[in-house]
Amino acid sequence: MDDFEQHRAHLRGVAYRMLGSFAEADDAVQEAWLRYDRAGTEDVRNLRGWLTTVVSRICLDMLRARSTRREDPLEVHLPDPIVTIPGADPEQEAVLADSVGLAMLVVLDTLSPAERLAFVLHDVFGVPFEQIAQVLDRSPGAAKQLASRARSRVRATPVSSDTTPVRQREILNAFRAASREGDFDGLLAVLHPDVLLRADAGSSPIGPSQLLRGAAQIAGQAMRFAPLARDARDVLVNGWPGVAAYVDGRMVSLLSVIVVDDRIVELNILADPERLARLELDL
Repeated sequence: MDDFEQHRAHLRGVAYRMLGSFAEADDAVQEAWLRYDRAGTEDVRNLRGWLTTVVSRICLDMLRARSTRREDPLEVHLPDPIVTIPGADPEQEAVLADSVGLAMLVVLDTLSPAERLAFVLHDVFGVPFEQIAQVLDRSPGAAKQLASRARSRVRATPVSSDTTPVRQREILNAFRAASREGDFDGLLAVLHPDVLLRADAGSSPIGPSQLLRGAAQIAGQAMRFAPLARDARDVLVNGWPGVAAYVDGRMVSLLSVIVVDDRIVELNILADPERLARLELDL
């Protein structure tokens, strides 16, 4: 048990990036523990590698089952975010900022299960293709090709800001100020003309989930919903500046952005009450 616990955080990190869901990641890690408990691992020389293979196979099965059920084929769905308080742990903030961001997880959701596994294990965790091939039951060359295809998809989409966290916070604050003041031109100044808004409302009463594109349309939406976010607090979303909006002490939305060339090119809003309620923050 103690040997497994030494690797639990790593396994949860692998599962989270594979699945984009904390609940499913915890389920995968628990299943990995059950398999570890049943197996004889006394002769395993590299327990971390063995457990990584086990949890990867479990995640692959879960991704395949998700594809078979065709979950959320048309709906907007955001992965579970990692939300922290700015300044609470600068070292951890740096790690998160260099890790897989929320926008990256959104792109990973568009990959096939095999592509996602190959990319996450190799590009994020440095697992050799020989080991990945064993998980996928394919040749190392085929595993390498899957990761390459996934990498091309990732590079074709902005998945991270090209600025510093400080500058991103400044641009995000300018967006918030223009929204509150009803400054349409001010909003257009900070939004890229082809900006994308992805809003996952779940069962929220504020409106259905939606996908919008274009600065003018999104600026109008921002001014419409600005009154709902008067109690807005700075947070970090997967290590980068974001905003949590509160009503009567309850979080009602979580906003993260991607900034390229000093303009917001993507906004991701999580407004699902059930998922927001699971985020335990002392703000």
